[in-house]
Amino acid sequence: MIRLDGVRKTRGQGAQRYSLEIDRLHLAAGERVALVGPSGCGKSTLLDLLALVLAPDAAQGFALGGEDVAGLWRARQLDRLASWRSRHLGYVLQAGGLLGFLDVRGNIRLPRQLLGLGDDGSVERLAEALDVHDQLGKKPATLSIGQRQRVSCARALAHGPALLLADEPTASLDPVNADRVMQLLLREAEACQVTCVVATHDEALAHKAGLTVLRMACRRDTDGGVTASLERAA
Repeated sequence: MIRLDGVRKTRGQGAQRYSLEIDRLHLAAGERVALVGPSGCGKSTLLDLLALVLAPDAAQGFALGGEDVAGLWRARQLDRLASWRSRHLGYVLQAGGLLGFLDVRGNIRLPRQLLGLGDDGSVERLAEALDVHDQLGKKPATLSIGQRQRVSCARALAHGPALLLADEPTASLDPVNADRVMQLLLREAEACQVTCVVATHDEALAHKAGLTVLRMACRRDTDGGVTASLERAA
């Protein structure tokens, strides 16, 4: 499902330089992993590369679901990248990212509507599974933080993506709600056979949820810049 070999991304120069180096990251369909590390170690940059919103500076190989992503970036085929992203990718943002003018049902249904997919019961099923079925007619502002995160999880899964990315989905939650949201998200991902990459600073929670942990580390280089990498790649 995911094959990254020799992928590099750099921002800034000198002491302001930040580089991400992924020598190898191979994940089969259905695998669920956690990117673990402190803030600034490259978790979000790696997610942005996987989400096809950030182009690599170099890549010996970069494929998602059999699609040659590196080749699409080199050819500047932005429409095909956008099409793959909208159809095959689900993304749970740290702050939820719900649209305030839509109710819960409208937020969950949105990716299906944008793809022209009809009502197949997914919205109601996911709302029930993630325990927000009784909130479907409410606006996000009236929900608790935990409820908003569960709605965001439902929205990310509603269109049946092949790859689910989650950027610190439990960072703003207390431990009880964090565990609940993580367990519900991963249960639904497993039921849908979705490949998951979850960025988190909470390694204990990742282990408890049964995720394979990939640690990210940073080093300070001679030019004063920082280079981030995976300590252990799958």
